[in-house]
Amino acid sequence: MDQLVPRAHRIGAAGLFDSEPIPSPCSSVCRMSAATPPLCEGCFRTLGEIAGWSRMDEADKRQVWLHIAQRVAETTA
Repeated sequence: MDQLVPRAHRIGAAGLFDSEPIPSPCSSVCRMSAATPPLCEGCFRTLGEIAGWSRMDEADKRQVWLHIAQRVAETTA
């Protein structure tokens, strides 16, 4: 999580609207938590978000990043 939080803040709302491609949130820590719904402990994505990432358009990827930011904020609150 320590690696993800700075990355999530760096991408942030402003970075989500840049003209550059949206980067993958993957941090190469691929381990699902026991939480409901299960989230990857490395990138805070659901299995569906992970599986669908390569087929998502930029708007959907931005939405996933917003969900990640919310999940990180809830976890660190």
